Amino acid sequence: MCGRFSLFEDINSLKEQFQFEFPEDIDARYNIAPGQDILTVVDQGEGRIGGTMRWGLIPFWADDEKIGYRMINARAETVDEKASFKQALKQRRCLILADGFYEWKKEGKQKQPYRFSLKNRKPFAFAGLWESWNKGDRSITSCTIITTNPNEVTEKVHDRMPVILPENKIGMWLDTSIENTDELKKLLVPYEAGQMDSYTVSTEINSAKNEGKALIAPLNSL
Repeated sequence: MCGRFSLFEDINSLKEQFQFEFPEDIDARYNIAPGQDILTVVDQGEGRIGGTMRWGLIPFWADDEKIGYRMINARAETVDEKASFKQALKQRRCLILADGFYEWKKEGKQKQPYRFSLKNRKPFAFAGLWESWNKGDRSITSCTIITTNPNEVTEKVHDRMPVILPENKIGMWLDTSIENTDELKKLLVPYEAGQMDSYTVSTEINSAKNEGKALIAPLNSL
């Protein structure tokens, strides 16, 4: 699964890299957790637009928004079969922007957190799905991160990894005219391991209450 990530890149750099419009600034965040609002990008035919969505997809048919805490990830293998995700796969795909993510490896009685990023330290886009939920006077736009099998870097720590889209595949993922799920699922594969890096970080990352640049420092440098 993917249960924590970071995004601290300047918004203007993000807009240039991913070619989207977004009128606001964003705060640097080193410990983004489920249930929080996160930066996403969609393309509904008139160009790419940035926005914020709650992390944890709430299906439109759900009675209770709390279901979103169980929907922070969608498995690539079954995303076209599950009632919560199959329509979103066809019609409501998004990018979820990040510059690193965290996984935990059990070492003895403790779990050691690891940070994963690209070797060039550039931001990247997770493959995401989004949904609108309305009940009474409550209206929430939410999203989920699709996960897949691990590559040679992430498998040392966890048996899943988030789908990171290569930049030349982003346009296809956002193209709402494409509804062929077989073609879309071909994009939901492990990212090239040779382009990724990982290192241990402090267990301070375990608490979503903790924030700040110190959280991404390599453990052996603390």
